[in-house]
Amino acid sequence: MNESVKKILIVTAVAAEKEAVLRGLNGEDRYEVITAGVGPAAAAASTARALGSGQYKLVISAGIGGGFSGQAPVGSVVVASSIIAADLGSETQEGFLSVDQLGFGSAYIQTPPKLMRQITEAFQAAGLIALSGPILSVSTTTGTQATADALAARVPGAAAEAMEGFGVAQAAHDCGLPVLEIRAVSNIVGPRNRDAWKIPQALQALETAISQLSGVLS
Repeated sequence: MNESVKKILIVTAVAAEKEAVLRGLNGEDRYEVITAGVGPAAAAASTARALGSGQYKLVISAGIGGGFSGQAPVGSVVVASSIIAADLGSETQEGFLSVDQLGFGSAYIQTPPKLMRQITEAFQAAGLIALSGPILSVSTTTGTQATADALAARVPGAAAEAMEGFGVAQAAHDCGLPVLEIRAVSNIVGPRNRDAWKIPQALQALETAISQLSGVLS
């Protein structure tokens, strides 16, 4: 199939994220947007099912998430330089060992560097606080400072945390497709304080970010 005919698949976890993405796309028909469910397993299964029934050239995991202190403030948008399954491995008395260290595969999927830079710059040009960096996928979101510190030490430069990116990325990777992850930050990773989360603001930032994609993606 001609590359110009293939679509871009955008995978969100929940309906509110999908709605923000659709508002940002403003009816563009080059994209298909799905709601995959929460967590890496649901994200991988839903993404694989979608990829098996259509023709795509790029996959994007998009939604809101937590930003690491000193890296991604609330209201900012993070474009993944890498997508990492941060808790996929084994706990030992000496500390955490990733599947890479155990020799059982890899918990790291690289995003296309040039495209990642172009999208980050487009977001910045639109007036967003936008940055690139590793986005961590976890099965249990962080709720303590100790866990936040451990993750930041495990992945230097970690910018954001969410739950679905690696599942989406693994499905895309298995189909030989490039993958991106875009997260608008609603809260700081650390002690859980639901009252402090800025979800409407993050969804607005996500909508604005998605509206800039067509200027970059051909």
